[in-house]
Amino acid sequence: MENRINFPIGDIMYMLCFCVPETHLEIVKNAIFDTGAGSVDHYQHCAWQTLGEGQFMPLPGSHAFIGTINQLERVPEYKVEIICTEEQIKAAVAALKKAHPYESPSYQAFRVEMI
Repeated sequence: MENRINFPIGDIMYMLCFCVPETHLEIVKNAIFDTGAGSVDHYQHCAWQTLGEGQFMPLPGSHAFIGTINQLERVPEYKVEIICTEEQIKAAVAALKKAHPYESPSYQAFRVEMI
């Protein structure tokens, strides 16, 4: 399948950013790449990732992948950024949610214009 995408000036793109524990880093990235996201010109599987620390407190009723109810949890996580087209963004977000181990993954989709 040809996933080559060259971004003409004025095209609307999205930068999908999300946090994921290292145990699922490659699983989630590959699920998103399978939608065609992360393809730029003659390159595929393009992403930027940085290691950081996430924190959260699971509340009663949650089904936390990591952590204990009512206790603040700090975990090493990667923040990942992947570019995708306007046509790919919904499938990329759906793939992220399906592959991510957290019941409520942290993600943002920023609309960007190529200049």
